Amino acid sequence: MHYAIIAAGEGSRLAQEGVDKPKPLVELGGTPMVKRLTDIMVRCHAESVSIIVNEFMTEVREFLASLTLPVPLNVVVKTTPSSMHSFHELSRVLPRGKFCLTTVDTIFREDDFASYIAAFEADSTHDGLWAVTPFIDDEKPLYVDVDHTMRITAFRDQAFQGARYVSGGVYAMTDRAFAVLDQCLQRGIARMRNFQRALLDSGFNLQAYSIDKIIDVDHAADIATAEAFINLPPTDY
Repeated sequence: MHYAIIAAGEGSRLAQEGVDKPKPLVELGGTPMVKRLTDIMVRCHAESVSIIVNEFMTEVREFLASLTLPVPLNVVVKTTPSSMHSFHELSRVLPRGKFCLTTVDTIFREDDFASYIAAFEADSTHDGLWAVTPFIDDEKPLYVDVDHTMRITAFRDQAFQGARYVSGGVYAMTDRAFAVLDQCLQRGIARMRNFQRALLDSGFNLQAYSIDKIIDVDHAADIATAEAFINLPPTDY
């Protein structure tokens, strides 16, 4: 299983609110967010980890250069206009096969993530397994419509009657998705949510996997919320 992290955003809102570290290095419980993710991924049987950072993140690049992982670490340095473009850059270095992609500020509990990865690795009948959550924390959530088998039928920008889930920002899939990603770039399509719609339009069988709570760190106040969340016993959230 291979893993990829998008850490190429500017983190401008955190900076405006007085956070003096680039987002990937913001600490949760004393550990930078990007290292927390790589540690979890290694414990979830990573074969490799690939990370993209922008060209202005000198401090992050130096931190990643200091990391010692028991698996290959691929660092892509490029400034991109969107997370979908960042994913495209990562696709150039990701090994073929199954992989999981997430953004650096997506915060989940390790046991939830490990169960999600195990579910993806155990089932080869679908083309991708999307982490979804009934907990709405994102400022612009992507609503995920599913059928009775949890197969994803649509991605919607607005809430709809019967809406139960939003995207958790964690995507497990295979390298078959790269062809669709290339087509999106060629057609001038932007944004990860439109890439996800393109997968459905291309006939991909995407399944949803519900995780009770996934949160994002977008604002300074979110840091304490994230720290409290990851330290709570499972029955307390």
